[in-house]
Amino acid sequence: MVLQPFVRIENVTKRFGRFTALDRISLDIAEGEFLTIVGPSGSGKSTLIRLLVGIDDVTEGTISLNGARIDTVPANKRPTCMVFQSLALFPHMSVGKNIEFPQKLKKVSPEARKARALELMRLLRLPEDYYGKMISQLSGGERQRVALARALAFDPEIIVFDEPLSALDYRLRKTLEKELKDLHSRTGKTFVYITHSLEEAMVMSDRIAIMRLGRFEQIDTAEEIYSHPVSRFVAGFMGEVNLFEAATDASGAIGWKDAAITAAPGALALPPGWRGALMVRPELVRFLSEGLGADFTLKGRLVAEYALGSRIQYSVETEGGLPVTVERPFEARLDAPVGSALTMGWDRGAVHPIADGVSVEGDGHGKA
Repeated sequence: MVLQPFVRIENVTKRFGRFTALDRISLDIAEGEFLTIVGPSGSGKSTLIRLLVGIDDVTEGTISLNGARIDTVPANKRPTCMVFQSLALFPHMSVGKNIEFPQKLKKVSPEARKARALELMRLLRLPEDYYGKMISQLSGGERQRVALARALAFDPEIIVFDEPLSALDYRLRKTLEKELKDLHSRTGKTFVYITHSLEEAMVMSDRIAIMRLGRFEQIDTAEEIYSHPVSRFVAGFMGEVNLFEAATDASGAIGWKDAAITAAPGALALPPGWRGALMVRPELVRFLSEGLGADFTLKGRLVAEYALGSRIQYSVETEGGLPVTVERPFEARLDAPVGSALTMGWDRGAVHPIADGVSVEGDGHGKA
């Protein structure tokens, strides 16, 4: 038996005049899922969540919850709640009154409202004596927790987040990423999260949906997208990457466009007439000393090194001028000066082929 998806976005288009912000997109979201939508500015992320919560109207297509359409339901009648980047807290109200506000709209008694506010404060790790504090007295992280508590006070089925951590400093953002993931596990709510930060998406999400030009480029787990991107755009969007242009002749033999790569016999099987790029992540490239081999080898010159905390990143230029990025753990730092001639290598398991001209939208209902 095929289960009905919790949320189904089907063939949705959104136009603003002549501009098409979303172009026939489809997406299924499971109940209790943490789905993160990422993409560059203008890709359609914010438009999509505005349609989901009812701030804007769908031009074409449908949005359903448990099989019932909600795209025609007014925003205040939908079982959704949005946590904005600005948080939109009421500065003239105390912490407790901010959290109680949704319950007040529902005519809940003052005693029950306060009990619920204190319960949510405990859930969000806000001290009970903060109940009477004003919003202006709180730190950025504390305000985030109040905004989350207020969202939960609505008791929505879906909580939508519009880049809620983007204005915070790095350390606080890292703390709140973990707290959000933990909160998701404890509440069992369905989270739909918008961010520009790939790191946020990878830390918190069950699945990631990557958008570009109003369509989904790929929808899958972070690990699958990172290791097996469907396009060059996704490969580059998901972090540092090496892309080696290649093509095969009528016999299937590989020819390299701009890199003098030596491949071991049978290292990679591609169909005759294939064209595209072979992706190798920097952490899967290694430097080869005398006598050591790999399925693929390439010579170059060390141009620069960059310390990135627990790892070191190396910029290498091949004899043909192609830049190659290599990463190693900090404790395995390369003992070679800039300008040194080096041989790099990687194994066949590190290679992911990305063919030219592949359709990237997929079926729209789960994996692209």
